Amino acid sequence: MRRRLTVGAVVTLTGLAFLTTVPGSAQAEPTAVTDYTVVAADGVSAADATAAIKAAGGSIVSGNDAVGVYRVTSTDAKFESKATASAELIGASVRKAIGYAPNGVEKVEQGLKGKGGKGHGPAKADPLDDKLWGLAMIKADKARKIESGDKGVTVGVLDTGLDSSNPDLAPNYNSKLSKNFAPDLVDIDGPCEVASCLDPAGTDDGGHGTHVAGTIGAALNGTGVSGVAPNVSLVELKGGQDSGYFFLDPVVNALTYAGDKGIDVVNMSFYVDPWLYNCTANPADNPTQQAEQQAIIAGMKRALNYAHARGVSMFGALGNNHEDLGKPRTDISSPDYGSDPYSRPIDNSSCWDLPVEGPHVIGVSALGPSGKKSDFSNYGTEQISVAAPGGWYRDGYGTDTFQTVGNEILSTYPLKVLQEEGLVDAAGNITTAGAASVFKDCTKAGKCGYYTYLQGTSMASPHAAGVGALIVSRYGVPDFRRGGKTLAPNLVEQILYRSAAETACPTPRLQSYVQEGRSTEFDALCEGGKNFNGFYGYGIVDAYAAVGGR
Repeated sequence: MRRRLTVGAVVTLTGLAFLTTVPGSAQAEPTAVTDYTVVAADGVSAADATAAIKAAGGSIVSGNDAVGVYRVTSTDAKFESKATASAELIGASVRKAIGYAPNGVEKVEQGLKGKGGKGHGPAKADPLDDKLWGLAMIKADKARKIESGDKGVTVGVLDTGLDSSNPDLAPNYNSKLSKNFAPDLVDIDGPCEVASCLDPAGTDDGGHGTHVAGTIGAALNGTGVSGVAPNVSLVELKGGQDSGYFFLDPVVNALTYAGDKGIDVVNMSFYVDPWLYNCTANPADNPTQQAEQQAIIAGMKRALNYAHARGVSMFGALGNNHEDLGKPRTDISSPDYGSDPYSRPIDNSSCWDLPVEGPHVIGVSALGPSGKKSDFSNYGTEQISVAAPGGWYRDGYGTDTFQTVGNEILSTYPLKVLQEEGLVDAAGNITTAGAASVFKDCTKAGKCGYYTYLQGTSMASPHAAGVGALIVSRYGVPDFRRGGKTLAPNLVEQILYRSAAETACPTPRLQSYVQEGRSTEFDALCEGGKNFNGFYGYGIVDAYAAVGGR
């Protein structure tokens, strides 16, 4: 299997982890069947979109009429250009990975030192909670004395899957609502594990989604770790491939499903690509590339609006490209497959990093244990909402915690993935390679869970999403139509922002990371005041204050 590294920060000492192996995008021969994603133009009915797709030579395999996104096959090698030329369609693209969890999820940096982390975390609740410094930073340990979450509150983990066999996730896993929207693709995910290529819900062959889920809602049950909201219901919304890629249509389908099913909170720790920024009409792009990006923008914005209108509060990782999203650098990495990348000046008014720059998404930056912005984390007053613990391996410069894995975020992880990575052996024992970064904890009944460290804005977002779930649990009203509780997303945002711990910009405002070993490209200017600024937004999320603590 060609597994890509998913969301987080730096994977090596030399830079961020970027896509290296990708599916091909060669044009189909006239007799070959090619799979496409097609997006209808604004205001076009499903009937007219269907007719336009047929006229261009396509056959609809599946469609999401609510947002005008369709999966289409065609044997016509010119289908893509015909669809783009149609007034009823924004564009079509060969169905391929258009997104993935933010580049650089750091498993652990090379040269890591010890498991560490003791003394960082809250008073011990579950056996490994003393290593969860993030829970202490946002006062989640204090919050649970008032509100630990309500089973009637559902949190969707839109990610690579969720390993429900972990004893920390099993008690809170909602099998009824969980669903896989992303069938395996053999060219990027390896051979299918099941005949249908649709992995059963409750599995995660990538690992990233399981880690995110544990931070949000690992049970407080005497084993492993506990999450920010340890008594909410976790819903797997598998929109990413096992290999870490995210396709447009699975993500869109997962978001509209969340809206239809009344999911209260959705965490999104990924961004769409092959374009670092999707632009409406970048002069550096050719017409086909422009149409592809226009389709991605339209499809994602429609899905986000759809979910929000149906009561879904959405949280997104701000990204790990160490840049001010309101002042983006020239993009020299896109497209990162299909053709060679080239220099693309980015116009901030017409280019978006999705989904976090999309409508109604609460953008979250990442902090290390010291409370400083993690060097890799994006920032900026235009897009940031709040800050949360995301880990920072290089935090603690000048102390014995510098470059220790305990500075990262510990959470649940699938045994299968750890075995594939050589960190746990076939008998379930931690190997020498995994000794510094992997934990195993078993229940009295002998059921064992596994845990490891990651860092990134992908780890920050679920901390904030967990607080969002506590807010719905505490202040939500009965949802008589769908059961459980509900709270309008706008109210969730208001409470989240008002309760966040206001944090001023550092002095000096220009934060340098040179002493931590970074180049001056990582220098970050914090703009704004204490009540709102580019590093912390409205502040560091505060679970205790959010549920009424003083």
